[in-house]
Parts: sequence; structure tokens; C-alpha cells
Amino acid sequence: MFDYSNYGELLALVQNSIIAAAVLGVVGGLIGVFVMQRDMAFAVHGISELSFAGAAGALLIGANVVAGSVVGSLIAAVLIGLLGARARDRNSIIGVLMPFGLGLGILFLALYPGRSGNKFGLLTGQIVSVDFAQLGLLITIAVIVLVALLAVWRPLTFDSLDPEVAAARGVPSRWLSLGFMVMLGLTVAVSVQIIGALLVLALLVTPAAAALRVSSSPVAVPLLSMAFGFVSAVGGILLAIGGSLPISPYITTISFAIYLVCRIVGARRTREIRMTA
Repeated sequence: MFDYSNYGELLALVQNSIIAAAVLGVVGGLIGVFVMQRDMAFAVHGISELSFAGAAGALLIGANVVAGSVVGSLIAAVLIGLLGARARDRNSIIGVLMPFGLGLGILFLALYPGRSGNKFGLLTGQIVSVDFAQLGLLITIAVIVLVALLAVWRPLTFDSLDPEVAAARGVPSRWLSLGFMVMLGLTVAVSVQIIGALLVLALLVTPAAAALRVSSSPVAVPLLSMAFGFVSAVGGILLAIGGSLPISPYITTISFAIYLVCRIVGARRTREIRMTA
């Protein structure tokens, strides 16, 4: 199952994917903190299904797959942001979009006459799927999301933790929510290129969930989440180079292992606090 005899040569072939994964791990870990605070893990999966449909449609017509993925993600993000102001409405919209996006994507893949590896990669990720043009586009998208996220960090944090008080203080919650959904959509579109549409939660939710298990600090949580996302994404690729499996099982396994360790550490710390109280 594993063969690392030509590891150096194989490593040179996936440099673009490693760079893209590193950027994605950092940005995904950072935005994942707000995903957890706003209870929008389900929305990530809903956006990824339409992102998959957009990427599959672009693959079918010979267009840029990243661009197709971005279009699909943005459509889903805007629909959820505009129609899902309340949690109940949001979950209903996501529940409608998920099967539609997945079904549409499968239809496009069924019509695509090219290599089956390209089809499978959209769902589970491909280790050598990122060329220089795609890498430049992925980094550009990631930088845009990162800058936008830092620009609205304080009001977004306020709105995420206490939306009613934030609205009373004049924070434009509706526009802020819509802007966050656009940023989330762009991040999901980038994630689909690395880990596939089915498993984006491993980089956009699990690192932040793990960080929140061991800390509540507004500084430590984002830093830990970015570190966990980086280790999961880059470590998954470095392991997958010598394996025969798609990249996503490695990334998801590392991400889940980090979460388990953090959960154990957090539970032990809580128990010690209770005993000393």
C-alpha cells in the first residue's frame, strides 16, 4: 500500500498541490472558527455540493474547473445568505440545495467522456490536480478571503457570538452575514480542488472544532485552528505521495486524529478544573 522508494521524485511532482494545501489549511482553519461560532457546519456541506456541480459542469464543457467550482459555490452561498437568515430557513435551503447540486454534478460527470480519474477527483480530491495556472488562481482567492476576513474580524466576531446585541449596536448583521457566506463559498471552492466535494468538512470544520476543545482564547483558537488545518492538509499530501489511495482519506484521518487528541485533552482539563473547584 505504501512505497516511498522514489519519494524525492514524487515530491517534486506535487509541489503545487503542497503549496495549495498549505494555503488552504491556513485559510480554511481561520474561517472555520467563524463557521463553528455561527453554527454553519451544515452550510459548508451544502455549498460544496453546488461547488461540485459547477466544477463538473466546467469539466464537461472544457472550461476552467476552478472557475466552475467558484461559480457553483458563490451561487449556493448567496442563496443561503439571502434566504436563510434564520437557522430553520437556512437548514431547509441547504437541504434542498444539497441533493440538487449532487445530482446535477453526477449528471455532468456521467456525460463527461474523459478520464475517470478526473471524475473521481472532484469528489475525493487528486494529489496532482493543481497546475501553475490553478495554483495562481487558488492563492489569489485565498488571499482575497484572508484580507476580507481580517478586515471584518471584530464586527464578524461580535455578530457571531451575540447577533442580537450586535444588531442593537448597529452592526449590519444581514450584509455581514452575506459577506461571510461569499467568503465561505470561495473557501469551499478552493477546498474542493484539494480534498474533493464530499470531505471539505475535514478542513473547514474539524480543525476549528478541535481548537475549541482545548482553548477558548480569541487569539489561541484561530492560531490553533490554522495550525491544525495546515498539518492536516500538508501532512495528508506528504503521506499520500507514497500511497495508492486518494488524498482525502489521509487528510481526513489526520484531521480526525487531531480532533480526538484535543477532545481527550479538553475533557481531562475540564475534569481537573472541577476537582480543584
